[in-house]
Amino acid sequence: MSGHGFPPRLRLLTAGDYRHVFDHAAFKVHGKGLLALACPNQQGHVRLGLVFSKRNVRRAVDRNRLKRLARESIRLQQHRLPAVDIVVLGRRGAHELDNATLHRQLHGMWRRLERDVRQSKAS
Repeated sequence: MSGHGFPPRLRLLTAGDYRHVFDHAAFKVHGKGLLALACPNQQGHVRLGLVFSKRNVRRAVDRNRLKRLARESIRLQQHRLPAVDIVVLGRRGAHELDNATLHRQLHGMWRRLERDVRQSKAS
């Protein structure tokens, strides 16, 4: 893939990783149809976990598209993001967003997250 994949170092890999974010979420960022929970990590880089349930996004093709776009967004923005673990949750209506809108939503969420983390470190 010549460096364009989504390497394991950028992923939350275990149930314990996800549980830690859910239990210790210091930051919460909303987007249309999406919610991102984040907590600082000791890894030195951002890591991403995705939760798109069948209950909120019925069709597998829609869940896969949402996950693919979220991974791509993090891959492209990883150099700007602080060292945090992020879990993105799909809400009702997420599948109705077109790709361009979803990309804008995610980009805006990462900017707000970056700002919130910076502000919390300053205080």
